[in-house]
Amino acid sequence: MLKNEVPQDKDVLGDQREVCYAVDENGRYVLAESEGWEPANIANSQAWDAISAEIAGVLSQILKLELSPLAYHMVANQMDEKLLAEYAGLFRWQVRRHLRPGPFNRISLKLKERYASLFSITAEELGTIPDDPGPAMLRTLKR
Repeated sequence: MLKNEVPQDKDVLGDQREVCYAVDENGRYVLAESEGWEPANIANSQAWDAISAEIAGVLSQILKLELSPLAYHMVANQMDEKLLAEYAGLFRWQVRRHLRPGPFNRISLKLKERYASLFSITAEELGTIPDDPGPAMLRTLKR
C-alpha cells in the first residue's frame, strides 16, 4: 500500500495511532501512522464486547456470592486460572479454590498481597469490585 493510501478510520484507537509499513514515492518501505482501519476496528470492537460480556457475567456471579472478587480481577486483566496460577506461583487447583468466596475470605494477607501485586492493586482492593467497571463494560450492560 502506498503511504498516502494508509487508512485513517478513527474508532477504537481514539487519539492514539498505530504504525504500519507503506511504500513511499521512491518505492521504499517506510513507517506510516494510521488512525485505524475499518476491519481492524470492527474486530477490536467485537473483542472488547466479548470481554465486557465476560466481565458482566463474572460480576453477576460475584453479586450472587458464587465467585470471589478475585474472579473479577482475573477476568478484567484477561487472565484465566492457568495463567494466574503460573504468575502467582500456585497450583491451578489453588487458584480455582480461591475463586470461591469462602476459601478466598480465608487466605492469608501475604497471599492476597501476592495476588494484588499481579494486578497492580492493594490487598484491600483485591477483595472489592469497582463501582464503575469502565466504558467497555457499560456498552454491554446497555444492550
